[in-house]
Amino acid sequence: MRVLLIEDDAVLGEAVRDYLAATGHAIDWMRTLEQGQGAIDAVDYDLLLLDLRLPDGTGLDLLSDLRKDSNLTPVIILTAHDQISDRIEGLNRGADDYLVKPFNLDELAARMQAVARRYAGSAVAVIEVGALSVHLADRNVTLNGKLVDLSSREWAVLARLAARPGAIVSKAQIEEALYAFGSEIESNTVEVYVSRLRKKLGKDAVETVRGIGYRLGR
Repeated sequence: MRVLLIEDDAVLGEAVRDYLAATGHAIDWMRTLEQGQGAIDAVDYDLLLLDLRLPDGTGLDLLSDLRKDSNLTPVIILTAHDQISDRIEGLNRGADDYLVKPFNLDELAARMQAVARRYAGSAVAVIEVGALSVHLADRNVTLNGKLVDLSSREWAVLARLAARPGAIVSKAQIEEALYAFGSEIESNTVEVYVSRLRKKLGKDAVETVRGIGYRLGR
């Protein structure tokens, strides 16, 4: 997923960024509300991880503004506020989930996947397309019951396609899943990873819809 992290704590921010990047997500890390709003204005994110106490205000105000603007980007609040009243307020403002610091990074990843599945219209953790089984929660794929080894970026492309099986996903949408700010984007990058997936999963696994994009299955 393309993820925006708004967190001013340097140690926690670096830990979350490195962990999510290592597991195949493209993540942009901003440390203030102003920086976060600028990123939101520039990029269509799949998920927002939002701290509440920030140097220039509270994350709840940003969350309220997003929902008032009909921005439905999933939001998980990350905060040291552990009072039930704080959780209720965050959820009432439009948050999708709430994680109290300190938290386990594996739990964060699981909650992210759960929220993403709900927004994709599927509560299941496994997407079946022909002989392919894409296990979203475990971040792996099997072909005819046998595990297929994928790199983190190969997985990022496959996961973006699997989120909407049978639907066309544009090249730009796949690029958003691959790269964070500052990353070099080459014109043929998506084609390269689609080609690698076809070699590993079968030539018909990913269909090219010329001039529009790609899709997984029919």
